[in-house]
Amino acid sequence: MRLRHLLVRPDLPEELEILKTIGMNLWFTWNPEVSRLFQALDQDLWDETGHNPILLLANLSEQRKREIVQDVALMDRVREVERSFDKYIMDRGEYSFKLERPIDYRIAYFSMEYGLGECLPIYSGGLGILSGDHLKSASNLSLPLIGIGLLYQKGYCRQYLNVDGWQQESYPENDFYNLPISPVLDGTGKQAELELMLGNRNVKILIWKIQVGRIPLYLLDTNHRSNSDEDRMITAELYGGDNEMRIKQEIILGIGGARAIHFLGFWPFVYHLNEGHAAFAALERVRQNMTTYRAPFDVAMESVAASTVFTTHTPVPAGIDLFPPDLVRKYFTGYMESLGLSVKDLLALGREDPHDESSPLSMAVLALRLSRGVNAVSELHSRESKKMWRNIWHDVEEEDIPIGYVTNGVHIPSYVSKEMADLFVRYLGDGWIEDPDNKKIWSRIHNIPHDELWTVHETRRERLVAFCRRRLFRQTTAVGESILDAMRFREYLNPEALTIGFARRFAPYKRANLLFQDPERLLRLVSDKRHPVQFIFAGKAHPKDQLGKELIKMVVHQSRMEGFQRKLVFLEDYDINVARYLVQGVDVWLNTPRRPMEACGTSGMKAAANGVLNLSVLDGWWPEAYDTSNGWAIGGGRDYVDQEYQDKVEAEETFDILEKEVMPLFFDRGPDGLPHRWIEMMKNSMASICVHFNSHRMVEEYLEDYYLTAGLAHQILGENRLVRARALRDWKQKVRSLWKDVKILEVSLPRGDRVALGEDLEVTAAIRLGGLSDREVVVDLCHGPVGQDPDKIIDRHTTVMASNGGGSDGVLHFKGTVHCQETGVYAYRIRVLPFHPYLMNPLSMNLVAWD
Repeated sequence: MRLRHLLVRPDLPEELEILKTIGMNLWFTWNPEVSRLFQALDQDLWDETGHNPILLLANLSEQRKREIVQDVALMDRVREVERSFDKYIMDRGEYSFKLERPIDYRIAYFSMEYGLGECLPIYSGGLGILSGDHLKSASNLSLPLIGIGLLYQKGYCRQYLNVDGWQQESYPENDFYNLPISPVLDGTGKQAELELMLGNRNVKILIWKIQVGRIPLYLLDTNHRSNSDEDRMITAELYGGDNEMRIKQEIILGIGGARAIHFLGFWPFVYHLNEGHAAFAALERVRQNMTTYRAPFDVAMESVAASTVFTTHTPVPAGIDLFPPDLVRKYFTGYMESLGLSVKDLLALGREDPHDESSPLSMAVLALRLSRGVNAVSELHSRESKKMWRNIWHDVEEEDIPIGYVTNGVHIPSYVSKEMADLFVRYLGDGWIEDPDNKKIWSRIHNIPHDELWTVHETRRERLVAFCRRRLFRQTTAVGESILDAMRFREYLNPEALTIGFARRFAPYKRANLLFQDPERLLRLVSDKRHPVQFIFAGKAHPKDQLGKELIKMVVHQSRMEGFQRKLVFLEDYDINVARYLVQGVDVWLNTPRRPMEACGTSGMKAAANGVLNLSVLDGWWPEAYDTSNGWAIGGGRDYVDQEYQDKVEAEETFDILEKEVMPLFFDRGPDGLPHRWIEMMKNSMASICVHFNSHRMVEEYLEDYYLTAGLAHQILGENRLVRARALRDWKQKVRSLWKDVKILEVSLPRGDRVALGEDLEVTAAIRLGGLSDREVVVDLCHGPVGQDPDKIIDRHTTVMASNGGGSDGVLHFKGTVHCQETGVYAYRIRVLPFHPYLMNPLSMNLVAWD
């Protein structure tokens, strides 16, 4: 039996129809005046619907609708919001991209998850929040970007705890028609769909759209009535199922996403793969180029790789998606044969060692090989990524491995409290939203009077405590505790206590239990009646992470022990709304990852924007932000071999900082009752962190350091049916065959090796290039001071050496100079790299000749 469907739409008065248009655009999530307007329509309903304006409008009573229309002040607010919305959407602006002639230049941004608002549960954590912030800032910058992802029927798990504190999961289904999501329609008015061969069968894919300000986000959904039950479940859960489910999801995201882009009429110049999940998108682009231009695989790959950007977020090999050869054969035999290739060729692209036929396909390695622009998400993560992928660039010095970094940032308007936003407007002006990386704007933080800043902060702490009490009440009554017994939570937490927050994914390396190393000392800390301290924990473990679940259970059991009740709590079902209350209301944000396993981390940035001070291990983003005046650092940047010893040392250090620095500073009050030195540190933190660690700066860095280069490469290599890509392929083949003959024969110092301060050191080199010309190489003079290790330059600089022409037997001479600006021992080396005007990064060929 097949049911006939109809769509019931809310009946709104004409005066309120604009609210549905505004509610269908995620612009409302970062504009406080819009959220306040929806809240004013019905505050209880706004909370009950999870801050979902579409569901709110659908459930307004007829009486309430009449009351709203008759409320003059409220309708004035509606019209004001309408004007602001229209102005934002119409005032698009244009990016020139510094190109010689105008082109239809778009960037396609792929991500497995997007965290845009609590009413759209299609995210799990930091990766999704970052993707959402990327789109929001791209919208504010009028960047011509489109997002591609999957639309999950059940999203990521909802968390609840049983009576023993063990994490349980539920998966409520999303009702797409009551969310700010719309189906993409084809020319006949039906929902747009496309077909994709998945293994030995066709799967139909529906296309949906979320509008994020000026940016469209297209999401793919296999829950099509014509698909089998098994295939309809492909997009049911985020990170659910087994390895086979994961490869199917990533085929839909990558291959399906790349085809959907063309189906929708877009032809982006740049593809940005946010993590390796979307690596198959680059493979599909290669196929499209082969088909369109009748080009061989290696030619098509040159054009695709040069215009693809890959962002890696994983600091450890265990976080990489790996697919065994048999699974890859099952889903890619036919696909690769259509390209005139075999699965063996695909597996070689996705293996660190292409000749190791037993190793799995790594999505990160595949993305690395199919991208010329590769970046990590913090400076420290870049160094760790170079170590992790050392085997791929085996002939390149570790520091030269072409993995740069763009440190993550957060979309500040999405996370600051309404009260803090009002304070910013009053003292910083509107520029804090439109130009958030302007140092002059954030320096005005110091103009905010201490009493006003502290009043806002205390207000948010009080609201956090009230929120926690309500949340704890619901948690315990949900597992069978009587309402009378649950009333005790009215006395939990102290709105005037020093409040420390810890909220993130519960993975073992994040060490939520670090302070539990010494429970007696922790008990003394929270038992000081004169200086009250309390802790609030929140976070989910991955459904299959048993160790993460054990950590949650440990926190819950600790919170129930004598002396910790009322002063240490765990909030279940961590999401954007819970996070917002925490980063807006705690005093200290505690972050204790085991260095160097945190790629970046962004929750501390959100906390800093609200005046919260960070107490963090020097991992991820914190080494770039910490300056001694804006928070506290744990660990001194040291790395350890013995993890047990590391935990013991850093737990003691964290206690010391809390007892000797954090608490005395917080409770040092002036005659007016204000902690003036603490407030000064709050201001230092906000001024120094907000200006740099925002997603506006992050997206601009992607544009300047990656998108422009990739777009130019697409333009150059893609013209005239890939004629330049063919030339580059041919040149690379020639260079690889001749590179073995490149030799640095002699290096000399014509004026000797003793140089006075301020003089130039002249270096010459005799180099045999074999069959290559001096126009096909670049010769670098690498130099700098030497530290304790005489074989290592500690601050290396590179000077390009000039060719002086040829000598006998094909030997060429090159000359370079080093300006000696410091006294001490210097070292230098010569290297030769291939050079071609279309080669965007000479190190990408993995060919280097050293002296």
